[in-house]
Amino acid sequence: MIGRKEEIPVYFFTGFLESGKTSFLKETLKDDQFKDGLKTLLVVCEEGIEELTDKELSENMFEMRVIENEEDFTYEKLEAFDEEVDPERVVIEYNGTWDTDMAMEQMPEHWMLAEGIATVDASTYEAYLNNMKQMMTRQFTYADLVLFNRCTDSMDLATYKRTVRAINRRSQVIFEMTDGTMNNNVKEELPYDINAPVIEIEDDDFGIWYLDAFDNLDAYCGKKVRFKGMVRKPRIPKRDVFVPGRFAMTCCAEDIQFVGFPCQWKDAKKLTDKEYVYVTAKVGKVMNRQYGQETPVLYAQKVEHADPAEEEVVYFQ
Repeated sequence: MIGRKEEIPVYFFTGFLESGKTSFLKETLKDDQFKDGLKTLLVVCEEGIEELTDKELSENMFEMRVIENEEDFTYEKLEAFDEEVDPERVVIEYNGTWDTDMAMEQMPEHWMLAEGIATVDASTYEAYLNNMKQMMTRQFTYADLVLFNRCTDSMDLATYKRTVRAINRRSQVIFEMTDGTMNNNVKEELPYDINAPVIEIEDDDFGIWYLDAFDNLDAYCGKKVRFKGMVRKPRIPKRDVFVPGRFAMTCCAEDIQFVGFPCQWKDAKKLTDKEYVYVTAKVGKVMNRQYGQETPVLYAQKVEHADPAEEEVVYFQ
């Protein structure tokens, strides 16, 4: 009987051609992150101007295999590489125009995603986002780290960060400026006064507030907010809890989803699913096991009937 293979960590690099994937990988090698004696299978899915040298490959015990076409990125091909190399670790330099969901589906069962990294050329980001939004944003789906490089002070980096976080709230977003310095403290101007006695969230600003409340939870805790939301009842009904929120578009029409915060209110059971209400509530926080971090929770002080929002869908920009 053949025993079950040991799990192998996979480091998944993605981004468009010339977005800096190989450069970032080279910098990682310089930091000796992979110089631990483990045999590594490197799967390269596109060849750019910059490539790893034979010396860099041998010093880090990398065995390289190339996949040139998306249709060749298959379970059978990856399993064959696994048998040939017998790696203790896998690094995939993926083609940013290919489907990341497909990549995850084709990996052998014992390959486990350890870390996802997406690199983005900030100088072309807005053009790609406007013209190929789905192709651009799906690179963020499995990214624990998103690195924007070639950034300048004139760029709206706060919005860049928000578009990433709308797709994947786990992602850490960092910015490398054109002079090589790192800017990890990008702040954005909020369209509402966070220091007001009651923070008034306009209908169009719900998406911005939703993301900022996750990113800067401590700044909201204990404060009072007022906003309009659609009522949704939890999957597991609770007498005093409902979820006020909005439908939001993260990428395209196919990715519209309901987003909101759990809200405790003594008369929640009287609310009707999908009705609109004005909620005045104090913001708190609870430990969320799914995300492994503290997330927002609302404690309603007043809930009033409201007319439906003029636009059913909100955005994160």
